Amino acid sequence: MTKEFSGRRGPEVRRQAITDHVLSVGSVTAGDLAERFGVSIMTIHRDLDELERQGIVRKYRGGVTAQPSGVFESNVAYRMKSMQPAKDAIAEKAVRLVEPGMAVMLDDSTTTLALARRLGDVTPLTVITNFLETTTLLAREPGIRLMALGGEYDSLHDSFLGVSCVDAIAALQVDLCFVSTSAVSGGFAYHQEQHIVSVKRAMLEAAARNVLLVDHSKLGRVALHRVAPLSVFDRVIVDDGASSEALRELDEHKVTYEVAAT
Repeated sequence: MTKEFSGRRGPEVRRQAITDHVLSVGSVTAGDLAERFGVSIMTIHRDLDELERQGIVRKYRGGVTAQPSGVFESNVAYRMKSMQPAKDAIAEKAVRLVEPGMAVMLDDSTTTLALARRLGDVTPLTVITNFLETTTLLAREPGIRLMALGGEYDSLHDSFLGVSCVDAIAALQVDLCFVSTSAVSGGFAYHQEQHIVSVKRAMLEAAARNVLLVDHSKLGRVALHRVAPLSVFDRVIVDDGASSEALRELDEHKVTYEVAAT
């Protein structure tokens, strides 16, 4: 593949190809990347340093990953490809809670994006979001009054965050709020990043009813920051990949939940 990456635009083309490969496989060693792209280990490490700076991947000793950890959330491009059948099943269940005439708030998760794809069938609606993907999706959807929350753009999440976003949310009151999160365990929802947590908490406070959408890979995990106790959610929707142990834990914490069939 050396010839493909020769010339002035070689590094940019190679880094995009590295990104596509890592997002596809999840994790890979630097040695494998060097062999795959026909360049030296040092060149690969320079590429990975730049991709890590952009928030696309996370380096570890000997390799790189796009998968999340307790302190690192995956890039939105990776999350868009991850657990899609489960997210679609959850969205199919969640859209039944939405009624015409409601004001609905969606966070910047790819799970609520799956729900947004189905909202065109439940109009008229007012939809409020800080997620650029959802904003673009619904911008020309007839019957939907779209309100985009401002703030500082964050490329890792493709969303608007920060104090301005929190202040904008605080001025609103909605019927339903749908959020997702990175981890659920011990009766709490968790997320890796503090600036995401503040926006999610503001959204939950602005809604008459809150619904948590989480695929089964999030259950039984923790992350750095507590978002909220599960008691603040009127309902949790999970997919049928959830283990009996994970569902039993929800029962123990008296969580109202539904299981969506994939």
